Amino acid sequence: METIINTVKFRADQKLVDHINKRTGKIAKVLPQAVSTEVSLKIDREHEVNNKIVSVRIAIPGNDLFAEKQRDTFEDAFDDSMDAIRKMIEKIKDKYHN
Repeated sequence: METIINTVKFRADQKLVDHINKRTGKIAKVLPQAVSTEVSLKIDREHEVNNKIVSVRIAIPGNDLFAEKQRDTFEDAFDDSMDAIRKMIEKIKDKYHN
């Protein structure tokens, strides 16, 4: 599965990129029909708290999964977004198993 990381007006450090790639790699194991993942990182207002916004879109045939969270750090926002995506995946799997 391909992972695309977009940043707006800054450059992500390697530690953040590695963290994103590690977490999105796990999605491929849980959701093998996933085609690609797009992660967008942006800073809302530079001098305020809770200003890091992360949006995650996972492309799957028929429908995309999308989550967007805003927190103090990109890592926290990304982890919260992935938790929301994981809940969506569980709902999809429950729907098809029942």
